[in-house]
Amino acid sequence: MARYFQEEIETAPRSLLRQWQSERLVKTVKHVHDNVPYYRALMEEKGVTPEDIRSVDDLYKLPFTYKSDLRDTYPYGMMAVPMEQVVRIQASSGTTGKQVVAGYTQHDLEIWEDICARQLVAAGGGPKDFVHVSYGYGLFTGRLGLHGGAHKIGATTIPVSSGNTQRQITILRDFGSTILCCTPSYAMYIGETLEAMGVPLSEISLKAGIFGAEPWTEQMRQEIQRKLGIKAYDIYGLTEIMGPGVAYECSEQNGMHINEDHFILEVIDPETGEPLGPGQQGELVFTCITKEAFPLIRYRTRDIGVITYDPCPCGRTFARMSKPRGRTDDMLIIRGVNVFPSQIETVLLERGFSPNYQIIVDRVGSHDTLEVVVEMTPAMFSDTVRSISAWENDLTEALKSLLGLAAKVTLVEPKSIERSTGKAVRVIDKRKLHD
Repeated sequence: MARYFQEEIETAPRSLLRQWQSERLVKTVKHVHDNVPYYRALMEEKGVTPEDIRSVDDLYKLPFTYKSDLRDTYPYGMMAVPMEQVVRIQASSGTTGKQVVAGYTQHDLEIWEDICARQLVAAGGGPKDFVHVSYGYGLFTGRLGLHGGAHKIGATTIPVSSGNTQRQITILRDFGSTILCCTPSYAMYIGETLEAMGVPLSEISLKAGIFGAEPWTEQMRQEIQRKLGIKAYDIYGLTEIMGPGVAYECSEQNGMHINEDHFILEVIDPETGEPLGPGQQGELVFTCITKEAFPLIRYRTRDIGVITYDPCPCGRTFARMSKPRGRTDDMLIIRGVNVFPSQIETVLLERGFSPNYQIIVDRVGSHDTLEVVVEMTPAMFSDTVRSISAWENDLTEALKSLLGLAAKVTLVEPKSIERSTGKAVRVIDKRKLHD
């Protein structure tokens, strides 16, 4: 069985990786400067030209890119090629209902599939495997990279999408699925459903799972491995950078290898923006160096983690990053969906509700729950029980429409939510997401 998908790249000397990064960075900076007016303005504001960037050592001279920049240029203002060269659009949620939109050329898609193929091979995948993709099919990037990566390694792809868990289990059993791709919480739910249905692990053929899109702990990994009888691998990505496959876990399960031939990772102090060294915890900042349609420069992910260059027993020479250990902003990831408190607040205020509310997130078994507790106005509180129930239903539907997931809405009497003299406590996250 192959250990690598592209051995000459995945095991390249660090000096050669750095040379590739420098050459590709220089090319990418000129590409965005010449083709993205927004980037050209940012560079001019900072007093930097493409000629100032000669190697990775000059990366610090370039401006950061923020999610707000992507909202300001929605939907296509950051595209670096004419739209007739863009063959696919993917998107993720934003704070105001506007999605973060990413574009791909055919070349970009080939790269995405290659890096996902690396993950699949690292998980033991090959031509004899059946890759069961249970990420939702749509604008969300979770599934199509792995879908195409499975094609690259010659495996049989089973594009099941999400939901209808009993049917999922029937397909797992009847089709002979060997590698499962989904969110870790859904993997847990599949395992729990298997137990509830009385289906023994001997009746399914799974050997590995590739899980991402939401935070999960080492404890959760062990539980998934026990329930499904597999080895569980972590995969990292963002819609803005590429999608899943930006970094991937090998058989050692000790950090995710960054695909450094396509991305440069910096770790910075989130307050000062200054670079931090290996092993120091800070904000992850990515630069795309091979993308054509949507190459982001020094993109601030808001994810917190560390990077290490220590040699890995697997033989790969790519640096490794830890699981993200939290975020520097208030974004929540619930069942693979990005949720911002400001989104919820907007819905409440548009419907005449009080700005006093709390968002309660919990994990019951393997299932993330979302509850929004909202104070009524005095006029609302004096109304009938029937009216209150109708308002709760209306808010539930509005939140589901905006967020794409169900939330429980509870209306409470005026002034019943505890006030603070400092920053209001809007979010109570009861999940244990980080070890």
